[in-house]
Amino acid sequence: MIKSKARITAIGTYVPEKKLLNEDLEKMVDTNDEWIVQRTGIKERRIAGGKEYASNLAYHAIENLIKKYKKDLDDVDCIIVTTTTSDYAFPSVACQIQNHFNIPSTGAFDLNATCAGFTYALHLANNLITSEAHKKILVVATETLSKVTDYKDRTTCILFGDGAGAVLVEYDKENPSFLASHMGTNGEGGINVYRTTFAATMDGNPLNSTGKMVQNGREVYKWASRTLPLGIQQLLIKTGLTEEEINWFIPHSANLRMIESICEKSGFPIEKTLTSMKYFGNTSSASIPLSLNLGIEDGKVRNGDTLLLYGFGGGLTHLGLILTWNLNN
Repeated sequence: MIKSKARITAIGTYVPEKKLLNEDLEKMVDTNDEWIVQRTGIKERRIAGGKEYASNLAYHAIENLIKKYKKDLDDVDCIIVTTTTSDYAFPSVACQIQNHFNIPSTGAFDLNATCAGFTYALHLANNLITSEAHKKILVVATETLSKVTDYKDRTTCILFGDGAGAVLVEYDKENPSFLASHMGTNGEGGINVYRTTFAATMDGNPLNSTGKMVQNGREVYKWASRTLPLGIQQLLIKTGLTEEEINWFIPHSANLRMIESICEKSGFPIEKTLTSMKYFGNTSSASIPLSLNLGIEDGKVRNGDTLLLYGFGGGLTHLGLILTWNLNN
């Protein structure tokens, strides 16, 4: 990996006010709090309002970033938004952000790598800045999964929630954040997590075209439990670090049981792992920044820490990063 010239300098997050508790789901489908917690670790999720969309969540997360770190967006020269639930097919949420904050001169586009979107966007931002094509990139993960969840499907409706996270990535060749990356794809497994509004087939298999998410949780669990430990091993080899030298492991908060399996196979104690699913559910690409920010607010993540972020999900696709954490105070 070419030596990075990019540093993450600020972070902001937002979740909607409305909560969907396990007890609420008990009234909607055949489930109960004990069953959900035992299998997923989730107690509640945040749900966007009827007139609250991915763009609205993104605005709030960016405003939170600006307020906490006194940042100016006027010199942002690229906006990358990762989402699977954009307000429209087009224009992009990134273009809506440019307009909302009146950022004068910037590129803007959405990126869809599902639950791996945030790490994909960070990887791209690092390379755009390291190549000196850009100097200051706003990366935003924003999801309103409740709008595409089938609340009659007891296997998926218990999982998903809404939220957003934003970070600034800026040029800094003296104190870069990015140490290593590892990515991969298993397109054959795409049938196990999908959403479509069109009558179609995938590899000869008919798809559910209601526009709601469809997931084969068992197959995704098996794939992630096999794939991430190998990816983590590659990241450690690239950096020469050991598991003990990683301060915090921050995976996509898909399901606590899945994270426990990955930790066991990778040698990471669950005590050194940060998640956000307990109170926010599975928020797809927004889950890692939400977990990271919770760690900062709890006083766990500090400047100088070495972090391992790993996104994985639909595609099937995955991308892991090792970072040195060094925010602007």
